[in-house]
Amino acid sequence: QVQLVESGGGLVQAGGSLRLSCAASGGTFSSVAMGWFRQAPGKEREFVAVTGWNDLSTDYSDSVKGRFTISRDNGKNTVYLQMNSLKPEDTAVYYCAADRFLYRGRRPTWEETDFGSWGQGTQVTVSS
Repeated sequence: QVQLVESGGGLVQAGGSLRLSCAASGGTFSSVAMGWFRQAPGKEREFVAVTGWNDLSTDYSDSVKGRFTISRDNGKNTVYLQMNSLKPEDTAVYYCAADRFLYRGRRPTWEETDFGSWGQGTQVTVSS
C-alpha cells in the first residue's frame, strides 16, 4: 500500500490561491489514479478531483471545476492540487487518496470506497 503525506494547506483570503502537494512512498504510485477529497466541519467527506494513472484524464466536482487543477508528477511520486479563486466554502481538511486498484480507467463517478490509501489531511481555511 502506498503511504501519502499532504502539505501546502494554510490560511488564505477569499480570491487567493493555494497549492497542495501529496507525496507518495512505498507503493506503485505511477500505476494508480490519485484523488483529492475534502471534509468541512460538520459535513461528510466529498470528492474534489481525480487524475488517472496515466495522467490522461482528470475529473472535478462541479463546485471546483474551473478553479482547481489536479496534476501529477510520476517522477517525483507527487500529486498536486492547484486551487485558485478560493471561496470561504472551500474551507475544509483536504485529503489525497490512491486508487485501490492498479491501472483502473476513467470512472463516471469516484467514491471514497474506490480509494485504498489516504493521507492524514491538510487544513485549508479561506477567510472572507
